[in-house]
Amino acid sequence: MLELLLCSLLTILPDYLYRRYAQGKRLGEEITFYSVWFELRWGITACLMLTVALITTIFYNHPSTSNVTAFFRTVPILPETNGRVAEIFLQGSDHVEKGAPIFKLDSSKQEAALDATQKKVSEIEAQMVVAQADIAAAEGKIQEAKVGYQQVLDELETKQELQRRNPGMVAFRDIEKLELALKGREGTVTSATADKQAAEARLATLLPAEKESAEAALAQDQVELDKTTIRAGVTGRVEQFVLRVGDVVNPLMRPAGVLIPDGAGRQQLQAGFEQIEAQVMKVGMIAEVTCGSKPWTIIPMVVSGVQDFIAAGQFRGGEQLVDAQQVTRPGTIFVFLEPLYEGGLDGVTPGSSCVANAYTSHHDLLASPDVGAVKRFMFHAVDAVGLVHALILRIQALVFPIRTLVFSGH
Repeated sequence: MLELLLCSLLTILPDYLYRRYAQGKRLGEEITFYSVWFELRWGITACLMLTVALITTIFYNHPSTSNVTAFFRTVPILPETNGRVAEIFLQGSDHVEKGAPIFKLDSSKQEAALDATQKKVSEIEAQMVVAQADIAAAEGKIQEAKVGYQQVLDELETKQELQRRNPGMVAFRDIEKLELALKGREGTVTSATADKQAAEARLATLLPAEKESAEAALAQDQVELDKTTIRAGVTGRVEQFVLRVGDVVNPLMRPAGVLIPDGAGRQQLQAGFEQIEAQVMKVGMIAEVTCGSKPWTIIPMVVSGVQDFIAAGQFRGGEQLVDAQQVTRPGTIFVFLEPLYEGGLDGVTPGSSCVANAYTSHHDLLASPDVGAVKRFMFHAVDAVGLVHALILRIQALVFPIRTLVFSGH
């Protein structure tokens, strides 16, 4: 309507003035309700053509969309294992800090496993003390075997000396017995030394390895026990949290609620523009939005990103071929909008629906000396008609509360 009124000032109004003052035709006489088309046909036709051209120019170069939303991320509250709720630390809509506990599952099984592993570690530590005692006992046996060996050796050497000095004084059988006894004593020393080495190896290698394995199992059991306490991964607000003690929570089928991180949906807006605007939408374009949760307010924005693919064309590999007819609804160009000034989205509730205008600017081309006069005029005209779109957005922001509260029937 605004474009039609603007175009009529340049077409119908001059046509009427010409009929009225140049041809002398009077309103209500020659120009009546029934003769308007015949008398003002040139102005009406030019007005319609100019209106269509103006609307096309405005909406193409300064795209608008009502598909604007402040999307925000939610984090499902899920345990890593199945279990029955044993304790709840907060209620729905409570604020929670990162790492704070939300609820706790029954942990009797995990506590029993942790206690058994702790006892295993204590048992290995006791075995290490016993191994030290075994080493001391082996050292005593070595000393005892060495003393016995030395005694047999001394006695053998004495009898061999007597036999050398006085052959036949010592029976040959006695010397053989002492030689055999000496070999036995030597084997006793070797056996005692091996026992000590085995005890030392057990204390230095086997028992520490068993202790490390038991401590690793202890740490794993502690992790399993810690998993029974579900904590907040991010700082935020808990919503749809209706757990009660005794409920069974399943990480695959039954989450406990959702966690909305602080600041979610307050940094940028996401907008879907028509596909025909793909060649117009550029990063850095200035835009304006008005949101239902913050009426009568125009928020300056800037295009911070343009998604280079359309979501409607996505498919998931399966056993059937995808037919193009399955895409019944054409997708949109996904655009990210950020406030031009800090705090621009303050007061805009995450999830709000908004209306956005983006404005094409040819300032750089107009500053170039290589642009001719005709193109310069066209670029000026395109940039100037953006004012019409900006005025339309402000009218929408003005009537939105009235339309919602009065004419929506709520």
